[in-house]
Amino acid sequence: MLSGEQVQCLKDLLGVFSEAFEDPENYDGSPSSDGYLSALLESAVFIAITAVSHGRVIGGLAAYELPKFEEKRKEIFIYDLAVDKAHRRKGVSSGLIKKLQGVAAERGAHVIFVQADPEDEPAVLLYERFGRKQKVYHFALVTSGQ
Repeated sequence: MLSGEQVQCLKDLLGVFSEAFEDPENYDGSPSSDGYLSALLESAVFIAITAVSHGRVIGGLAAYELPKFEEKRKEIFIYDLAVDKAHRRKGVSSGLIKKLQGVAAERGAHVIFVQADPEDEPAVLLYERFGRKQKVYHFALVTSGQ
């Protein structure tokens, strides 16, 4: 799990996400400052885990801890998970999820959840190995300022 001193690893992970999701505008378009990223890595709610091979970030995940209000408990949401194309199908994603499961247990979270597009078959198959599939809709609501 990354700490505040590992800003460059988080930047490298953003590069992996940019390539994997073919979305350079969102991941590389207007980079955050080192100070912002360091503070994010030190926050109690953000989790970043990377997979490194030969000193290079080859994959990782970004997740958020969500404190619940209906009971004193926590959930963890995997926001992004990606692995460099050359390192896929080698257990990297599974290893990242297993590491997050350990972090979640240490933090007292009762569940980890993630969304996947139905047409992203590799992601769906990966997540099915770790939990049960639920049919839900995802809505992106526009803020009142837009």
